Amino acid sequence: MTNRPDARGLIADVLDPGSWTSWDERPADAAPPGSSYAEELAAARAKTGYDESVITGVGLLDGRRVAVVAGEFSFLAGSIGVAAAERLVRAVERATAEGLPLLAAPASGGTRMQEGALAFVQMVKISAAVAAHRAAGLPYVVYLRHPTTGGVFASWGSLGHVTAAEPGAMIGFLGPRVFQSLYGYPFPEGVQVAENLFAHGLVDAVVSATEAREVAIRALSVLCAPRNNPIFPELSEPVEATARPGAWEAIMSSRRDDRPGVRTLLRLAATDVTPLHGTGAGENDPGLLLALARFGAAPAIVLGQDRRCTRPLGPAGLRVARRGMALAAELGLPLVTVIDTGGAALSKEAEEGGLAGEIARSLADLVMLDAPTVCLLLGEGAGGAALALLPADRVVCAQHAWLSPLPPEGASAILYRTVDFAPEIAQAQGVRATDLRKNGIVDRVIPELPDAAYEHEAFCARVAKTLEYEIAHLLGRDHGERRAARLARYRNLG
Repeated sequence: MTNRPDARGLIADVLDPGSWTSWDERPADAAPPGSSYAEELAAARAKTGYDESVITGVGLLDGRRVAVVAGEFSFLAGSIGVAAAERLVRAVERATAEGLPLLAAPASGGTRMQEGALAFVQMVKISAAVAAHRAAGLPYVVYLRHPTTGGVFASWGSLGHVTAAEPGAMIGFLGPRVFQSLYGYPFPEGVQVAENLFAHGLVDAVVSATEAREVAIRALSVLCAPRNNPIFPELSEPVEATARPGAWEAIMSSRRDDRPGVRTLLRLAATDVTPLHGTGAGENDPGLLLALARFGAAPAIVLGQDRRCTRPLGPAGLRVARRGMALAAELGLPLVTVIDTGGAALSKEAEEGGLAGEIARSLADLVMLDAPTVCLLLGEGAGGAALALLPADRVVCAQHAWLSPLPPEGASAILYRTVDFAPEIAQAQGVRATDLRKNGIVDRVIPELPDAAYEHEAFCARVAKTLEYEIAHLLGRDHGERRAARLARYRNLG
């Protein structure tokens, strides 16, 4: 049986022992004295030991001071009325004023029916408080517990920068009992379950309460990393490649099955990696990895194409990428984009899903982003799917990586109606790393000694050191000056 701690138990599981301090004051009751609602409130307090359906306060998470708001389902089904909403909003506002990251752990059936429309509209002020917290550049991490439904899921439960859920938790907008009462038949099984939400890109992880502590620690180590005058170790100029492989030789190397990709890079050379999952809006694409990570001391949001995925990158993948761009912009975190794709999906679904529009929006979002940006050309760089992640303050390129409007075979087919001239076209188009640098598309070429496929650990360490170096220098620049230089770079290409 799944262990489901109550609000106080969850706080004890997640926070450092003995660090919790409550922010709560005695709630002002909305119930008229002597009413049946007043009797319900009194009975709930006597039975549960809670004075309302939420508790708020502050504590330490691995030594970091964090604010917490947690729902308690045993108190009138965790429902939110005026008093609970006021407690929530005051806590969120206090967290914002004190510059604290905020952890939220809802468990609720939604709006408190005894208070009707006035309780219903509390969703607005709760959402506004959370939005103001996020607008201040402060992290908001959510852990959805069993059950989370109705107005709670449709407000403070769905606004997290990072969102995890309790295993097997029922999570949905309309509770199944209400649905059956309204429509006369049961809601389909398996839909409003945490694991199904994960499969559809609505939550980032499904973890127990004790695992949620580790997820939050890793996530906040990146989300709370200093952006202004961060302290980096003494960084030496990264080594650059001197050899010049032929274009076709580089392309063949980039396509090797044993070449390290973005997942290998994160596994071997990054720390505090927290995978994020999907768009948060009901879509996911396994060909696009989104994660929080550190390269050395440098924090980053990482968008990486995983060409080993059996499904080519489609419009949903670029919408996942744009979620990462939005996170970077809102939190002021460095963004690292990793290009490694043989091309975007060519299908009816991709066309009808708006692939071209998503490429255009990705380009526009990236080139105008306020956050520092570094692009890593890691392997294949074919077509619009590659270009969509290219615009950056700094572009670094593996020695055998390349960038082309189409795979060379496709260009050969267009020009000569055969793929036989692909090697010659690749050479003529200037797709290899050294040509890209000569033309101002790439700033730095990372050596492969002699090929990344033969030296996974050493190559990934070299890449991580390069990314740390580039991020460190970008964080030291004024963001307006940095963006102006980025715009000028692409305006003056060619």
